[in-house]
This record gives sequence, C-alpha cells and structure tokens, in this order.
Amino acid sequence: MSGTILSATGVHKSFRMGGHVLNVLRGVDLEVIEGEIMAIVGASGVGKSTLLHILGALDRPDSGSVRLDSQEVFRMNDDGLARFRNRTVGFVFQFHHLLPEFTAVENVMMPGLIAGDSVESSRERARKLLKEVRLLEREEHKPGELSGGEQQRVAVARALMNNPRIVLADEPSGNLDKESGEELHTLIQELREAHKQTFVIVTHNEKLARSSDRVVQLEDGKAHVVRAEARG
Repeated sequence: MSGTILSATGVHKSFRMGGHVLNVLRGVDLEVIEGEIMAIVGASGVGKSTLLHILGALDRPDSGSVRLDSQEVFRMNDDGLARFRNRTVGFVFQFHHLLPEFTAVENVMMPGLIAGDSVESSRERARKLLKEVRLLEREEHKPGELSGGEQQRVAVARALMNNPRIVLADEPSGNLDKESGEELHTLIQELREAHKQTFVIVTHNEKLARSSDRVVQLEDGKAHVVRAEARG
C-alpha cells in the first residue's frame, strides 16, 4: 500500500435539536491509507454516518479540515464539491438509491453521464463493472426486478463507475440477509484487489469489520484505531 490518501483533522460537527445543541463530532482525527479497507464502528447515534458524509463532502464540518491527496476539500465552493464527489468519491448506502425507472446498466452509467462522458463509453464501462459484480446477465432489468443483494451489487458497480480515489459505504449490508451480506463482503474484498481500491465502511457487521485492514471506533465524538493489520 502507499501512503495516506485521505485525512481528517480536528473535525467538529454539531446539530441543533430544539433548544439544545448536540455535539456529535468533537475533534475527529483520522487517516485513511491508500488501498486499505477501513471499518468505522460504534454505537448507534455516535455520528458514524455524519463523519462519512463529511469525508465524502456531502456535508460540511463546523470546523476542521478534510484533505484528499493534497487537496483541501472544503476550500471548494458548492459547484466544486459537486464535481469532486462525482469524479473522486464513490458512495454506497444502506438503501441502494437506484433510480427505479432505469435499468441496471443505466443506473451504473449515471455518474459517467453526469461527468460528461459519452453514452457509448459509459455503457461500455458500466457493462464491464456489471460483469465484475456478476450481474451482466441482469443489465436490462430494472431495480424492482432484482433481489436486494443484486440491487446493492449494482450500487457498488455504480460507485466504481468514475474510477474514484475512494469508496465510502454506509452500512452496505445492513438491509441484506446473511447470505447476500456475505456475498457483498466477499465482493468488496475482490474489488479492492482488482482495482487497488480504497474503501471506508461504516458497519455494525462484526464479520465485515474483522475482515477489514483497520477498525476505527467512534466514541465520545472522537475516532480511535482499535485494530490494524499491516498489508504488503
């Protein structure tokens, strides 16, 4: 593996709840190493998804910084952040968020089309990715015709569409049965090896956390590495 690809320094985030302020992140420091699978764990409500959204520039911190490679993310304006998310970050959510009126291949193509790639090149790349996630034979099926596990594999393929520097996944197997969840975990490992892809995964799944390279626990608004394995 190489060096640090993404870092968060002193990240704070709070939310106003009625007349009270809820301090969720209280100075999070975090480094993600290129090519690793990092699992972020912690009790419900501690801010795991909030942190993931900030790492992916879906939300801005109250203070602190996030850097991807040498780029300070939150110095960009909203248009710059939108381009950054499209080209640099892949997202997988617990609920796949596929567009129901489009086929599997069209859903995977979408980030490429948004980035301005041609229909032809986007379709070619999307079909390659669907083959990698073992769904090429389902490319013309709409989400409603796919199982939950298949829908989530389409979502993973979509996240990889623009060759992102990092993929952020929020409870990707949280809505799947045990068998489909284990298939997804195996697929993530395979894709990491095939694409040298970096993954940061928020999860309650102990098996997925154990199979990651590093486990970071979010507690009391701060991040602590609780397990790490060296990779060559």
